[in-house]
Amino acid sequence: MISVVLVDDQELARAGLRTILRQPYGFDVVGEAADGQAALAEVARVRPDAVVMDIRMPRMDGVEATRALLAADPASRILVLTTFGEDNVLAAALRAGASGFCLKDAPAEDIQRAVRAVAAGDGWLDPAVCGRVLRRYRADPVTDPDAVRRLGDLTARELDVLKLIGRGLTNAEIARQLVIGEGTIKTHVGRIFTKLAVRDRAAAVVFAFDHGVVHPGEPPPMPGV
Repeated sequence: MISVVLVDDQELARAGLRTILRQPYGFDVVGEAADGQAALAEVARVRPDAVVMDIRMPRMDGVEATRALLAADPASRILVLTTFGEDNVLAAALRAGASGFCLKDAPAEDIQRAVRAVAAGDGWLDPAVCGRVLRRYRADPVTDPDAVRRLGDLTARELDVLKLIGRGLTNAEIARQLVIGEGTIKTHVGRIFTKLAVRDRAAAVVFAFDHGVVHPGEPPPMPGV
């Protein structure tokens, strides 16, 4: 059973999520909050497996709340829910450390899959807006003087794997493309995360786009990356 905290200033939105994230589907909503400030106390109280976070909220928005939650507990897993067209704030949420994002009007099955992925330590980038969000990254790059060194620490094979992660391929797909075992790919992925100091696949995708390993013209990541 995956424990979840819902953070949204609209009761109707939280009610809708409760119908999707019910125990028969493997979820247990253990807490709710109407703004980011309240979310900090609620998450500290119940320590859920995943936080489903709205972006636009009073007192403290989803980006600031995400940053604060991860500062308090770097193991926090946060899925941001958004409406179409909020590319700038989605990019900011990923930079703040969110493990992924999903549109509020996505099918219920996609939201369930997204929460499961984030709770399991994976990332989720909704394909409906992913390409635009990552292009926003390239339009507003982060200056990270240490990034070149970290990229230089990757072996040639690890760099190949990072490029394919950035294009949205799963471990199995990467293994088929590089003609090596899936277990070896998992080892490479773990080493990439360690060397780049990223926490999950979503962060690795962001790093790849942020630092020119993958470019906006290439195929965008697919859901469940």
